[in-house]
Amino acid sequence: MGLSRYLDRKEMARGGNGVLYSAFDQVIGRTVVIKVLLQEHRLDSSFRRRLLREARVTAQLEHPGTVPVYEIGDDSELGIYYVMKRISGENFFNVLRAIAKGEKEVEEAFPLRRRIEIIEAVCQTLASAHAHGVIHRDVKPENIWVGNFGEVTLLDWGAAKVWGEPLMAAVQNVNTTPSRRHVIADSMSTESVNHEVSNFDLPKLTPVQQLIGTPTYMSPEQIGNGNIDDRCDVFSAGVCLYEAMAIAEPFRGRDQEETFDNICSRRPTPPSERSPSRNIPELADAIFAKATRKQPSQRYQTMREFIEDLHRLLLATNAIKRH
Repeated sequence: MGLSRYLDRKEMARGGNGVLYSAFDQVIGRTVVIKVLLQEHRLDSSFRRRLLREARVTAQLEHPGTVPVYEIGDDSELGIYYVMKRISGENFFNVLRAIAKGEKEVEEAFPLRRRIEIIEAVCQTLASAHAHGVIHRDVKPENIWVGNFGEVTLLDWGAAKVWGEPLMAAVQNVNTTPSRRHVIADSMSTESVNHEVSNFDLPKLTPVQQLIGTPTYMSPEQIGNGNIDDRCDVFSAGVCLYEAMAIAEPFRGRDQEETFDNICSRRPTPPSERSPSRNIPELADAIFAKATRKQPSQRYQTMREFIEDLHRLLLATNAIKRH
């Protein structure tokens, strides 16, 4: 039947490889989202495999923090596609940018405690994914969707690594020449990050071709194309936590090269010092530091450990609020 059951298709968004359509499923009677490849990629076997893999990984996770997949298929006109739940709400990156711009209504709707709760919910989703052998590898506020009724959804599992697979069919045709950086131990990291002003208004940094992820959220081992495990997501979630609290990016430099050097060899200003007016508990500094240690062996070893400390941080946030 292909996509013929879906009426009133309207384009919602497009990225580097794919297009999202809103449509009405006339069989079930609900509005859904359909993801297909851009026209120039629809006959490319590698892109077809990547989209199919993304759909299957997303469908198999089955967690409240992921988008349910209803159907996967191959349409005669639009090629490989998958159909998923249409979610409402707003992108967490847009929330943080609005707060950075001083939009009081947004800050009142998303106070510090709520922003930490959103990161904790993302970590719960990641803990479930890790238990199923899936590492997201591109955790960032742009991939976090906050629903109208408190739901928090982690999107875009297209870059995920699945244990037991050979090095990812999704990057078969990508040059994987390592982009090595010298990663030093945290105890040796005496140089501080030279923080930019108004991070959220700066242009995005595009990763070099062989790297999977987004530069400002990559772990040192991602930058060096090293061995990747669950602790890679711990690092990225730690960066998201910093941004959610301080409304500033911890590692961003003037360009990609400086950003990578910051991640691998420099210390950012602790969040409570970076944004003293935002009443961030000092406990947050230690939690962020542990989540983003340069060496994976020094980080939280599981997402569950990270979540336990996020619970402690929420209690500390409540105590500050009461005073």
